[in-house]
Amino acid sequence: MSRDVLFVQGGGEAVHDDWDSHLVESLRRELGPGYRVRYPRMPNEADPSYAIWRDAIEDEFASLGEGALLVAHSVGATILLNTLAERRPRRAFGGVFLVAPPFVGEGGWPSEEIADMAGIGSRLPEDLVIRLYHGADDGIVPIAHLDLYARAIPRAEVRRLPGRDHQLNGDLAEVAADIRRLAPS
Repeated sequence: MSRDVLFVQGGGEAVHDDWDSHLVESLRRELGPGYRVRYPRMPNEADPSYAIWRDAIEDEFASLGEGALLVAHSVGATILLNTLAERRPRRAFGGVFLVAPPFVGEGGWPSEEIADMAGIGSRLPEDLVIRLYHGADDGIVPIAHLDLYARAIPRAEVRRLPGRDHQLNGDLAEVAADIRRLAPS
């Protein structure tokens, strides 16, 4: 039996097919056959809406097995994290792995749909494992957002990856290694 992994894409024109598909390929390759990586296309990817993406993500939750692992990139990671904080999921997840998520609030980016994330750690399930990854050479979401998350979610493990860009140079080896350590297939 394989472990379920849900990958939530980032936002932008053709991101699902042209950008984040490379991250999913890397994750599948690194995890191997003991994991089933689901990669749904988010609605209106060029102009993400929190409410619409939240609902799509929650629909995906229904198809996942107990202990499923959640991986998300960029704005998809921010939306996933807020979904988990806003509406406590009915099932327990094995861990959340966020790649280059923009921080919303003071020092981060503004949003009309997502509230300041400064206290988000207190709104997440206490037993939920959270890992954050950010490329030190990210030209899209500044690495300073990682520090904002570290303050907002003190129990989260953060990984600064030198020489890596917003897409972690298409390599999710560190994410896969953490998943395998936390949730062997």
